[in-house]
Amino acid sequence: MIHGHGGNIHAMAQRLGCRPEEIIDVSSNINPLGPPPGLMDYLREHLTVVCRLPEIDSQGVTAQMAARLGVDESCILAGAGTTQFIHAMFAALQSRRVLIVGPTYSDYADACRARNIPPQYFLADARDHFQIDVERLARQAGAADTVVICNPNNPTGVLLPKEALWDLCRRHPAIRFVIDESYLPFVSAAEDLSMVACGLANVLVLHSLSKIYRLPGLRIGFAIAAAPVISGLRRRMAPWSLNSLAQAAVGFLCAHSVRIEAFARHSREYVARERRRFFACLQANGALQPHPSSVNFFLVQLAPHLTAGQVCAQLAQERLLIRDCSNFHGLNAQFIRIAIHQPEVNGRVAAMLLASAPSASATQKDAMHG
Repeated sequence: MIHGHGGNIHAMAQRLGCRPEEIIDVSSNINPLGPPPGLMDYLREHLTVVCRLPEIDSQGVTAQMAARLGVDESCILAGAGTTQFIHAMFAALQSRRVLIVGPTYSDYADACRARNIPPQYFLADARDHFQIDVERLARQAGAADTVVICNPNNPTGVLLPKEALWDLCRRHPAIRFVIDESYLPFVSAAEDLSMVACGLANVLVLHSLSKIYRLPGLRIGFAIAAAPVISGLRRRMAPWSLNSLAQAAVGFLCAHSVRIEAFARHSREYVARERRRFFACLQANGALQPHPSSVNFFLVQLAPHLTAGQVCAQLAQERLLIRDCSNFHGLNAQFIRIAIHQPEVNGRVAAMLLASAPSASATQKDAMHG
């Protein structure tokens, strides 16, 4: 198990001698507006479900999600977050040569190493704001049997257009493509951009409810693929992968789809607005280069005289937790990741970042509060 995830608020609290709730966490990429209205009340009213075993295969809520996503029930599987699928998928796909499009989430490489598969990388470049050269990727993909793409990507926030992604997968039918869409709900018109119903037998899509609905502790994820692939994944899943409370949450989300979609739209609008304000504040400072993002987080590249460790330590003293990205393969000590939070928090983080950089000015510090 790795220890490089964001959101390690408990370790920071212990180090600072405070309670976790006294720390403001902008390292974890979850919706600052969630959970959706009504969900927590519903779960409180149904807490007694934890006194009995959940449905062993989560078939009830899986059927609900299949209808919601427009796929056949044989093509979808529920699990304890997308992480469970990430650590089972290479066995199910019988992968031997895995290409990971990065810099990206480290669990993909960890899952490779757990099966003694040396991960190979296709790395986007900061000079191109981490945009993916699809033709170069297509050439490199030919040497792999499995390609993993996080879309939109964590930590870069870059979105590969559906047309380019679909064409890439169609041109290589012998290669399995794993498309992790955990952050796609933060993008406008997400349903139209998803590969869930792409109709390609070589595509496995990972779908998360943890990020957009702010439910990381419930561990809710789905895998969508051709029926034979889902059958192979199912054989590698433990019984009761989705606990009773998680099943209740999925039931609520599916039963109130109109209200829930309105919440998602509002969240997307909020994130886009706050991201623009944050960027405008930081871009005027020569020591801080925020990289364009399509989602609720973004990378900031620091000037050479600054390091992520230094900046994170300074903000930690103010009980602000941001993500040091130096342990992402393909990044270095000049990168931090920031998740969008409430306006007052975004302003406070921006002010602290500007204060850590030599070209900060009082005007810039006040920009997020105006």
